[in-house]
Amino acid sequence: MPDGERIIELDRLLQSQGFGSRKMCRKLIQTGAFAIDGAVHDNPRESVDPLGLQFTLDGEPWEYREHVYVLLNKPEGFECSTSPTHHEGVHSLLPLPLAVRGVQPAGRLDQDTTGMLLLSDDGPFLHAMMSPRRHVPKRYVATTKHPVTEEMLQALRDGVLLRDETEPLAALDVMSPSSHEIALTITQGKYHQVKRMVAAAGNRVEGLVRTAIGGLPMGNLALGEWRYLSPEELLSLPYEAPGSGK
Repeated sequence: MPDGERIIELDRLLQSQGFGSRKMCRKLIQTGAFAIDGAVHDNPRESVDPLGLQFTLDGEPWEYREHVYVLLNKPEGFECSTSPTHHEGVHSLLPLPLAVRGVQPAGRLDQDTTGMLLLSDDGPFLHAMMSPRRHVPKRYVATTKHPVTEEMLQALRDGVLLRDETEPLAALDVMSPSSHEIALTITQGKYHQVKRMVAAAGNRVEGLVRTAIGGLPMGNLALGEWRYLSPEELLSLPYEAPGSGK
């Protein structure tokens, strides 16, 4: 993109990053809240090249991002819906500007399921992560009520038939890390799929955590914590970002 096409006025820049309406952003700038390299810029009409721009707002550091790609370790008791009904929404775990700019979960986890959740305001990315045609692999570890047997593991590998499904669903890389745990990868994304598959294999899920999406592991991020995906991590996912060269 030619440099001239990237130039943006400061109030529009802040608005694009989720800091409120253009009028609100204009006032923030005029009060001296916006700074670049420690120097206050109080003219809302000042134009800058946003690419790679790092700035502070009320002393808090931010970096301009055309789109955001967030990894969240979802705790139990949070809903992935943008309009939660019975529990607090996962958006409450993120800084307000991310919610304002419209980040959405790339798929959902039940309120009692913990682990890896990707969120973004990039529509094509969300579609790529959620499209049934993409068969994006997701890995889970289920804690079970009863001891795990080899017969249960083999049933999951071979495929189990769920209610309202016409064909058996099989899991990949099925193993038992401990006597009451099953680790498995699925690519279909059916409703309550892991819980229903484990039940069909003769056990019951007491706890469920998602540990990886598309081959990208969650890592050691603490429950309730979040971070931005790195460019390398984004490239590792089954998504062709504009200009990525994939």
